[in-house]
This record gives sequence, C-alpha cells and structure tokens, in this order.
Amino acid sequence: MSAVEAIERGRALCARGAWRGAYDALSAAGGSAELEAPDLEQLATSAYMIGRLEEYVDAMARAHQHHLERNATLRAARCAFGIGMQLLLAGETGRGTGWIGRAQRLVEAEPQDCVEQGWLRLPLAFRRQIEGAYDEAAAVAGEAAAVADRFGDRDLFALAVHAQGHMLVRSGRVLEGLSLLDEAMVAVTTGEVSPIASGMVYCGVILGCRAAFEPRRAQEWTAALTRWCERQPDMVAFTGRCHVHRAELMQLQGAWAEALEEARCAADRAARGNHRSALADAAYVQGEVHRLRGAFLEAEDAYRRASEYGREPQPGLALLRLTQGEEHAATAAIRRALAETPDRSDRVALLPACAEIALAAGDFEAARKAAAELTADAAGHEVGVLGTIAAQTRGAVDLAAGAADVALSELRPALHVWEELQAPYEAARVRLLIGAACRELGDREAAARELEAARHAFEALGAAPDLQRVEAVTGGGRRHGLTGRELQVLRLVAEGRTNRAIAAELVLSERTVERHVTNTFAKLRVSTRAAATAYAYEHRLL
Repeated sequence: MSAVEAIERGRALCARGAWRGAYDALSAAGGSAELEAPDLEQLATSAYMIGRLEEYVDAMARAHQHHLERNATLRAARCAFGIGMQLLLAGETGRGTGWIGRAQRLVEAEPQDCVEQGWLRLPLAFRRQIEGAYDEAAAVAGEAAAVADRFGDRDLFALAVHAQGHMLVRSGRVLEGLSLLDEAMVAVTTGEVSPIASGMVYCGVILGCRAAFEPRRAQEWTAALTRWCERQPDMVAFTGRCHVHRAELMQLQGAWAEALEEARCAADRAARGNHRSALADAAYVQGEVHRLRGAFLEAEDAYRRASEYGREPQPGLALLRLTQGEEHAATAAIRRALAETPDRSDRVALLPACAEIALAAGDFEAARKAAAELTADAAGHEVGVLGTIAAQTRGAVDLAAGAADVALSELRPALHVWEELQAPYEAARVRLLIGAACRELGDREAAARELEAARHAFEALGAAPDLQRVEAVTGGGRRHGLTGRELQVLRLVAEGRTNRAIAAELVLSERTVERHVTNTFAKLRVSTRAAATAYAYEHRLL
C-alpha cells in the first residue's frame, strides 16, 4: 500500500470510528511520507482513542509545528491547547501548563477576535473549580460557551456547557446545572461533536449526575455512553469510566455479582489506558460490594487499591470497620475524612456514614450534627435522592433518640423513593429502621412484616452483615434495641466493672463508656447499674 493509499484508508477508518486500523494506517503512512497537519491530527485522535497518550502528544505536537510553519497560528494554538488539556487531565501538570501557556501566547499575538479565546477560558474555569469557587468557575465556563455559540464551535460549546453545568451542581444550583448537562448531552448524542470531546462530555455529564445524586439521569446517560462505546470496539479511552458507571448502577439495583464483574472489566480497560481515576473508582466499587456481602478481606484489599490509585477510600472503609465491630477505628476514620473535606459538595458523601457510625458508638450529638448538615445541603436539591438520603438519616437519628413516630414520618417517604428506583438494598435498610420503629411504638404485627421483608431482601442480595442486624432486632427475644457495643458494656456492668475498668477492657475512653452506659440505661428504661444488671439477667443477655 502506498503512502497515499494508507492516508486515504486512515481517513476512512477514522470516519467510521475504527481507531486501531486508522492508527496503523496513518502511522505507516507517516513512516514513509510527511503527513500534513490535518492527517497528523487524525493520527493523534486515533492514538488517543486506543489509549496511547504519548503518541497523541507526539502527533499533535507535529501538527502544531506544521501549522506554525504555514503561519496558521490559531490552528497551532488549538493543537497546543489540546495537548495541554490532555496532559493536565493525566496529572502531568508541568508539561500541561507549558503547552497551555504556549497556546495563550499564540492567541494573544493575534489581533482579531477568535474562538480560540473561548477555548482558553476553560483552563481558568477549571482553576476556579479547584479553588472551590464554583459560581465563578461556572461564570467563566459560561463565557466560553457564549464565544463558542458566536463562532459555531460545537466542540467548545459542548465542553463549556457541560463544565458550566457540573460547576453549578457543585455550587448547589442543581436544577440549573442539570439542565445544562442535558443540553451538552443532546449535542453529543446527535453527533455534532468530535470523538475526544464527545467522550469527555459523556463521562463528565455522568459524573455531574452523580454529584447531583440523580441516578435516573445517570442511568439514562450511561446507557447512551454504553451504546457509543459499543459502536467503537477498538476504543480504549473512556471505556474504563463507562464500565465504572455501569458497575455503580448495577450495585444500586442490587445486581451485585454483575457489578463486581463490571468493575473488574472497568479496571482492565482503565489499566490499558493508564486512567488512574477510573482504576480508583473501579476498585472502590469492588470494595463496596465486597463489604456489603461480608467479604471483609476482599473489601479491605479493594479499598487499599483505590487509595493507591488516588481515591479516598471513605466512607466505605470506615463502614467496614464498623461492621467488623471496630467502632473506635470507624469513628476516627470518618472524623479524619470529614476534617480533610471542607468542600460542602464533597462532604455530603461522608455525612450519612458519619451519622451511622456515631449512632453505633452512642454519640447522638455527632449523629444529629451530621444529619442537620446533610439536611441543609439537601435543601437545594429539588431533584435526585439526596433529600431521601437526608430523610433516612434523620429517621435513624430520631429512632435512636426515642422519637419513633417522628422517625416513621421520615422513613416512609424514603422507602417509597428507593422502591421506585428499584434499589433493593437501600429499601431493605429503610425497612429495617421502620420495623424497629414500629416495634418501639408497640405495633408488633407491623414490625414483623417490615423486618421479614428486610430479611428476604438481604437474603436475596447476599447481604450477610445486614442479615445479622435483622437477627439482632428479631432473634433471641432481643427487644432491647442495644447496639453490639452497648451490649458488651451492659455485660461488663453486670459483672460489676467500673467505667474505668470497662474502658480499659474495650480500649475506649471513659467518656465514651459513660455515653454507652447512659444510652443503654435510656434504651432499657432503667436508672441504676443494679437495675440494668437485673434486666440483663431477666432477658438472658449475659
């Protein structure tokens, strides 16, 4: 095949999304002839799509040089910008910043108004996002979108609008943000946007839906991303992230075995493209599923891998420690994670676990504080499930505080949402709380129905730790509602131990033991250690 024929073949394969063949053909042509800048850009695109970042950078740098030699300064700037952005996304800050700076200098040297000025607004928007100035970042991205609209640049428009939407979601303006994310996706799904920009928008929009706690949209756009990936079987770029999104939805829908397989596939695809963030998320999903199934060693290994790839393994690892009975470690881990997370939009993922761990440790004040913060954050989420998560958290806190009737008013609507979303694990967790509340209110028949429904759901899912929680409420005449730690403390109180001795035995602080004793007395409706001991003997808790 001659160089001309190879180039023609490469162009045709690029147009069909056959990236491996396109890369091979254009690479072969480049070995025997000097490719022109447009073909070098096609070579760069095909290299990127099969997961070869350095080859992308090399081909795009050659295209950049070609444009400069022909005084096509703005096209050269566009190439420099593309290199810089991809390097920054790959974590190569020095090289990436250098190429962005070169693009900036070339654009500033041009006297006329140009669309490239809009492209150079994007790095500034992302810088403001990193600083936590989400409203300002959204405004800058909006400026880039306006420039794109004026010049008819569909790639820039889709990228800028999706970035603006993501930043508005992060700032709490959820409905505005989701509307822009939808608009960006319309441009992509109608085929108006180039391949690399399309992949970035697909993945960015789904991440935005996740930040908005909007599983319905995430499911819709993940299905669209899956179809887009399937039409390009050679593609490596973006496929790891696609499989991660699919795994997360499978986990929510209770298809845990399938979620594990999808997460493993995500890790394999991400490793081929060296996409560390997708590798981290794939490992975290595996950790979550293993934890829920009671495979603690596998869960710990998966959380470790997530951490190695750069993802904070919380709240999953703290919840694992709680399930293992290590309340002190769980409390320390979640408190540390919250202390290191000042950003409001990032804290919401930690707060439900914080409340759950605090309740298990008997720290009602910390649980109430977490629930209140979560409720305040959910106030701006007119859509999505954050309000449901906040209501479920409040219900758990109210139940622990003895306000079972108030808890039911929060938990019933939450159950309806989870059932509507076909999220069986979350629904079963709420049913467990509802059953406990009904029992507290003396409605044994309703409690039995709810607890039995929770039991069946956990059995179907293979959620071994949660089955044990059901047994703690229903089995062996246990009507006390004590946590595992409180039961330990009660048994030591019955042995005549002082709070100091109990603290030494359980490796807790005296203040924590005092809190456990107070909570235990409140749940058993006793006021002295002697009465608590009598209750323990009477109900065979020793």
